Amino acid sequence: MGIASNLKAIQISLPKEVTLVAVSKTKPNAEILEAYQAGQRIFGENKVQELVQKSEELPKDIVWHMIGHLQTNKVKFITPFVALIHGVDSLKLLKEINKRATQNNRTINCLLQVHIATETTKFGFGINEVENALSEANKFKNIKIIGLMGMATFTDDTKQVAQEFKSLKTIFESVKNEHITTLSMGMSGDYKLAIEQGSTMIRVGSAIFGHRN
Repeated sequence: MGIASNLKAIQISLPKEVTLVAVSKTKPNAEILEAYQAGQRIFGENKVQELVQKSEELPKDIVWHMIGHLQTNKVKFITPFVALIHGVDSLKLLKEINKRATQNNRTINCLLQVHIATETTKFGFGINEVENALSEANKFKNIKIIGLMGMATFTDDTKQVAQEFKSLKTIFESVKNEHITTLSMGMSGDYKLAIEQGSTMIRVGSAIFGHRN
């Protein structure tokens, strides 16, 4: 199976309200172009340097998402062009994105990352911090929080994963409004479960491009 056919198979299986972000991190431009030629326009990267380089070299109508953990000192490199920042996990980061967005005369869409996994290595706001983070974010003129993002625990226990997604969906429902409409959860291994639990955006890499070396 090639990239184009992998992509088509996933697209066919997705409900129409679910957006597919093709995770192109570590992938060469040639493979990204293959997905692009098969109709994919939204790509996600997790390293700032790689994201900047690819945005310069690849077609200009690609919509770039920053999906990895973002350090405040790297924000300035992506604010001129990034379409959505998935992993906003601190007020400090929000403040910096707002500052850089203002300098670029842009309003940048962001998702608040919520910590739902049992692993302490994952980033994000605690479940009980979400409402406060949202009200803080509202003070920033050049940021638009359009939803929430979360990563489930890396485990084969599908019950646990489903439960974690469900807990994020519950928070999402409690804060949802006309602006907050995106729930980004689910990756190659668990996106079907995530969609069952109400995800509206999935981040899929290896199921499209094959496994990384």
